Amino acid sequence: MNKLVLGDCLEAFKKIDSETIDLVYIDPPFFSNRTYEVIWGDKGEIRSFEDRFSGGVDHYISWLKERIKEIYRVLKPTGSIFVHCDWHANAYIRVHILDKLFGVSNFRGEIIWQRHNAHNDAKKKLAVLKDTIWYYSKSDKMTYKPIFTQLSENYKANFYKYRDEKGIYRLGDLSKPDSKGYKYDYKGYGYPANGWRCPIETMQKLDEAKMLYFPKNKTGRIALKRYLGK
Repeated sequence: MNKLVLGDCLEAFKKIDSETIDLVYIDPPFFSNRTYEVIWGDKGEIRSFEDRFSGGVDHYISWLKERIKEIYRVLKPTGSIFVHCDWHANAYIRVHILDKLFGVSNFRGEIIWQRHNAHNDAKKKLAVLKDTIWYYSKSDKMTYKPIFTQLSENYKANFYKYRDEKGIYRLGDLSKPDSKGYKYDYKGYGYPANGWRCPIETMQKLDEAKMLYFPKNKTGRIALKRYLGK
């Protein structure tokens, strides 16, 4: 606890017991070939920096994968990793390292680090104004604590336009975004093109709990009531 280690993370992780770490955030050198990533300036670091890029992106990925393997080993089954990268190698890092080590099913999301300073690129291409932070868990048992913020009054006025005896609510979509939804009619209302998100048993339970909104027109779509503050 409260310990700062100076050195190659590969060697540092080798001294840590397996499955003992809850969370790792890494901000490795980007594959940009720029020497500003040399922080300490000693000969060992400079040699390491030059070596990372000597064999192109394949060499860089091999260098980084070796370190993330150690991170995978020390993470608990409930642990997660966040990897900060940019456009130079973010696709390679996801496909060749994170998907293979952690598994595609354990991809939990992409965080966009957005910069706001607009500029034109002299190389006749779109300006790059963002970095990527990949979020993976070690397993489906990961610890996840969502963060909630207060809704603005303008947002509530625009979206929470319905009211019943239980309170103010907005409408939530019950349709499946892909083609693998549950396809059944319910109380005379047809199913969406891709089907429902839930099986009919869940739909019945939502109905019994008065959580469903039925439009007056039967050609409309059943929606889920999402109450303010719940």
